[in-house]
Amino acid sequence: QAGKIRRYITSLIDSKIYPLLALAKLYAQRWEIEMCYREIKSGLQESKHLRSKQPDLIYQELWGVFIAYNILRRQMKYMAQRAKVSPLRISFHIASIGILNILRFDSLDSAGNLPKHLESLLEKSRRYVLPERRVRSCPRVVKGKPLKYPRKCQSIS
Repeated sequence: QAGKIRRYITSLIDSKIYPLLALAKLYAQRWEIEMCYREIKSGLQESKHLRSKQPDLIYQELWGVFIAYNILRRQMKYMAQRAKVSPLRISFHIASIGILNILRFDSLDSAGNLPKHLESLLEKSRRYVLPERRVRSCPRVVKGKPLKYPRKCQSIS
């Protein structure tokens, strides 16, 4: 909301190195990073826990998830370029399904087939574009806990 004063708590106290407006913009970008974490947890891992039990295998599994995420994001960047929109406007969920379906169901016996399938996906890039992001009228806040039962009304007698 315009004109509303917001306060941020930070340990970055040197205003010459860290100007106030720059920090406020970084805070807004933080939400984009949180969305990426959500994509990894719910999109790639389908809210499943890591399967590995040994530390080395956990690292290996995490690296696999991070590599897969970056490959998906790279392909989404190409899709956005083809559709002439920002990469943030490509639906991660739907694009990841499209890309993973190529790997799951198309014949990959010949390595030469993959570029053809990816080109076909790029031709359909407009299908994966999300609408413009709406401008928030209310800032993000922690919502109050709903009451389990309504409060007892007291009549005036």
